[in-house]
Amino acid sequence: MNKVEIYTSDTCGYCHQAKDFLQSNNIDYLEYNISRDLNARKTLMRKGYMSVPLLVINGEEILGFDRERICSILGL
Repeated sequence: MNKVEIYTSDTCGYCHQAKDFLQSNNIDYLEYNISRDLNARKTLMRKGYMSVPLLVINGEEILGFDRERICSILGL
């Protein structure tokens, strides 16, 4: 079972694309919206990132909607 987390914001188009991609492939994920959750924003910054989407799949961090890398890690 893959553990997928995604950091998003309300105004991020790539975030919506990433979530749509995960949903269309029946991948469960936990979303952290930095527009609404100050703790999520702080966690993102502690990880060293200032932009979204950030996907964390089985502990591996992917900045941006990199479909090829996401597929590779998830075995799609």
